[in-house]
Amino acid sequence: MTIPFPSPTEPTASEAEVFTRYLDFFRSTLIRKLESLPSGALRSSSLPSGWTPIELLRHLTYVERRWLEWGFEGLDVGDPWGDRRGDRWYVGPGETFAELADAAREQAARSAAVIARHDLAEVGRPGERWAGRPPATLERVLFHLLQEYARHVGHLDIVCELADGDVGE
Repeated sequence: MTIPFPSPTEPTASEAEVFTRYLDFFRSTLIRKLESLPSGALRSSSLPSGWTPIELLRHLTYVERRWLEWGFEGLDVGDPWGDRRGDRWYVGPGETFAELADAAREQAARSAAVIARHDLAEVGRPGERWAGRPPATLERVLFHLLQEYARHVGHLDIVCELADGDVGE
């Protein structure tokens, strides 16, 4: 499902809804772009850094988990760095795009629930995520997530252009 770009002039019920709409837009754009790639392009890299489009999907799913559940709410999420092997993003050979897309959608639902449970000015729980620094507010975490998605979806545009997939918003 494609979600249209959130118009700055479209009314919202709250500031939290603005964040939620933009996150929904970037998630749907990410999955649409990945679905547009030719066969084989999900697991191959066309960039010197070596990351693959399917690794990007898993990475962004874990980014949300790390920042909202593990970081902000202080929950035990198992392995918060499960998208990595060493210093690289990683997807196992048996993991499918469909499974990872479903996991991303499930994470999106959990993230929306976190956002709904808290005020934007609320400060996160102290914990390992903050590496000894004071925890951030939910608003700051959401700004960070939007930046992460926008940057990576832009990176994916380059990959899609090189592979004849969908580009642009």
